[in-house]
Amino acid sequence: MSEALLILTNLPGLAEAEALARDLVERKFAACVNILPVVQSVYRWQGMVKQANEVTLLIKTAANRYAELEAAIKAAHPYALPEIVAIPIAAGLPAYLNWITAETQKDVNV
Repeated sequence: MSEALLILTNLPGLAEAEALARDLVERKFAACVNILPVVQSVYRWQGMVKQANEVTLLIKTAANRYAELEAAIKAAHPYALPEIVAIPIAAGLPAYLNWITAETQKDVNV
């Protein structure tokens, strides 16, 4: 079983979040992406405390796909400094974790 990761990122709107989620799954960088609309973020940016409504993505992937997934998020993300946080999944239903691994395998073109 490959190590599974949960990746978190926030986007400014639902349209951007849906487009990124679909792209990550279609390209097999993620097995599944949950879209959590309208979270309230409070953060410090360029010396000022700011507040914004955002859309959170919960992205499930295999650890061996992380670098490509990170690059895809950075390339599509509208923020200058996107939140991209990877959390190792320490335990879970084995069949589900195996599914994550299977759904994120690179296509082999022979």
